[in-house]
Amino acid sequence: MIYISSLCVKATTIEDAVKTLVHEGFTNIELSGGTRYDEKALDKLIRLKKEYNINFLLHNYFPTPANSFVLNLASLDSEISKYSLEHVKKAIDWSVELNAKKYAFHAGFLINIPVHQIGKKIEKAQLFDLQSAVNKFEKNLDAIDEYNNNRIQLYIENNVLSQTNYESFDLVDPFFFTSSKNARLFRKPNGVNFLLDAAHLKVSCNSLSLNFEDEFKKLYNQTDYFHISDNDGKSDSNQGLTEGSELYDVLKKNWKPGKVVTIEVYSGMNDIKNTHRVLEKLNNRNE
Repeated sequence: MIYISSLCVKATTIEDAVKTLVHEGFTNIELSGGTRYDEKALDKLIRLKKEYNINFLLHNYFPTPANSFVLNLASLDSEISKYSLEHVKKAIDWSVELNAKKYAFHAGFLINIPVHQIGKKIEKAQLFDLQSAVNKFEKNLDAIDEYNNNRIQLYIENNVLSQTNYESFDLVDPFFFTSSKNARLFRKPNGVNFLLDAAHLKVSCNSLSLNFEDEFKKLYNQTDYFHISDNDGKSDSNQGLTEGSELYDVLKKNWKPGKVVTIEVYSGMNDIKNTHRVLEKLNNRNE
């Protein structure tokens, strides 16, 4: 099944983002951050789901919190760790209310990122002690898995390491799960899987001088849930997927039907629809 991220359209409210995508013919929608806090958002989404027969998934920073922060389940800052854990629990509850079967959140990292630096160059900061951060992440994962109690499927998404941020931290990777190797840094509960963001992996492999196709193959069979967009390998620019590109060729060699994939293309509706067509073609080719 192919979903479209609500981040693919510019909207102030999640309600407007959903309506825009429905108007364009999409009823499989992954709800992500980027819209303002709305205390009545859940009721509105339940109504939209019934009205338009929408299949929802929730992702990472959704539902939008009343007070902005950067979700980091490995943070050694007690408040950020607490906010992150509470946010994920709320997302699980909303997923159940919306009959959304999957919810993914990003792997942890070794710094507290200021909100205004997300998606940009991150200023160098003192890194957390690695083992302490791993322990915190594992403790929070266990708490999430216990709270979920098998109600929905949970996933950890791979982070992206741009060349700019790698250089900013003197060629030290401050993120968990940017490659198959550091995906093994932490222990995850049996009830938590991986989400593979192919565009994140492409950038991280370029920064870490790893072979993208080899890394993709190592991670592909560990999951049934993907995020798809494309980029130049230097930054996560969320461009459309086109036939003949490096990413397309890797997908074509390895893709099997039956995967759940979310399109995260921010370069316009034409690119979103073309990416959707390309992915449908891959699915049909492999059926």
